[in-house]
Formats: sequence, structure tokens, C-alpha cells
Amino acid sequence: MTKTRATPGPRYPALMQLLRTAETLWNASRVLFARWELSPSQFNVLNVLLDQPDGMSQVELSRQLLMHRSNVTGLVDRLEQRKLVERRDLPGDRRAYRVVLSAAGARLVQEILPYYFQAAEDVWGDLPVKRSSQLVEDLAAVCANAERTASALNSHL
Repeated sequence: MTKTRATPGPRYPALMQLLRTAETLWNASRVLFARWELSPSQFNVLNVLLDQPDGMSQVELSRQLLMHRSNVTGLVDRLEQRKLVERRDLPGDRRAYRVVLSAAGARLVQEILPYYFQAAEDVWGDLPVKRSSQLVEDLAAVCANAERTASALNSHL
């Protein structure tokens, strides 16, 4: 890790704007999914399971969704109560199960996706596709740097 700074660097405003943008996008998604009485995280579970006919373990879901397994448990519990997902036992392992999208869950995701995809395009406004593609590359680099920084900080603890 590099030496510590006493004042913000020249890219600090970009980091603050990135965090503001992420928070604003999350809040906008809350508004979008409220119509279906879902949280953004609940929708993310359903959306991930849509292309997984055999379902996923809770650990796989937590990795895919970048959240702790205990948070996935609560999400799956609430979705199961609404009959949007099902837990299915794994043969040969009484402790494990797969989370599978129910027929009702699949129908709900299919209903939501056109609105979701349109909103995903709308947030870009007039920003050219080429610029958004460059932004994806830039953000991937920032993400990798953040992971390295967190790892280095963690190793000093």
C-alpha cells in the first residue's frame, strides 16, 4: 500500500460521486420494485434464479449476490413465504438444500424485467453507449483496486 495522505487526492471527488450514484441507484430501484412489494435484494435473488432451473445453494446465491450468507437466509425466507421460491433438499445431504424459483416467482420476474430493463437504460440518459462501455472498464479497474486495498488493509489487522 502507498503512504497515507493527510488531505484528499485529486480523484477523491470522483469516489464520492460514485458512492452517491450507487446510493441513488439503490434508492431508485426500491421505488421501482415497490410496485411488486419486493426489495431490490429480493428481486436480485429471483433474477439470479431465473436462469438456474436446478436452483442454487445459499452459499452460491451469497457469492453471486455479493452478500453474506445470513442475509440470503432472510431474503429466501421472505420469498418462500410469498411462494416465489422453494427450498429443495439435496439427495444424500440432509443439511443442504437448493433454492429454486417457483412458477409464480418466474412469472413475477418475467413481468418485472421489461420495466427493469427500461429503467436500466433510462438512467443513462443521453450518455453514448461507447462512453458507458468505457465506464464499465474504468469501474472494473476501480473495483479491482478496491479489492486489493481492502486485502492489504485486512492483512495489517
